[in-house]
Amino acid sequence: MIKVLFVCLGNICRSPAAEGVFLHLLEERGLSDQFVVDSAGTGGWHVGNPADRRMQAAANRRGIQLPSRARQISLDDFSEFDLMLTMDNNNLAAVQGLAREAGAQATATIQPMLSYARRFSETEVPDPYYGGEAGFEHVLDLLEDACSNLLDELSPPA
Repeated sequence: MIKVLFVCLGNICRSPAAEGVFLHLLEERGLSDQFVVDSAGTGGWHVGNPADRRMQAAANRRGIQLPSRARQISLDDFSEFDLMLTMDNNNLAAVQGLAREAGAQATATIQPMLSYARRFSETEVPDPYYGGEAGFEHVLDLLEDACSNLLDELSPPA
């Protein structure tokens, strides 16, 4: 069982979208039983809320569901998950700082989400929260690319 955690700032746009895209790909490839997938935010402002309605609408247009409720990352996550994928450099720095705080129990590998992107040159998934519909679509394009390559790398050869 491979455990993957996607992390952004508030856990209502980018990380739940990454979680939803990855779950969708797992279902398509028949690999759902081989992974545990979750998302979290470095901040706690939106704890308990569903994904942003605009992100849900954009994902739904692609046949992707966003089932999660926002939660804040915890120190336990660093031992519970194998891989933590951050959406931008600020989230990466925050997660790395928390990993230092977690100390020896922090066994998770921490990487930028777009280190798995192949079709795009961006290094950060932009926060679409204050923008228009096109921003949510672009985030999903980035995440579909990165999640597909991530899954290719993590899944056993057929």
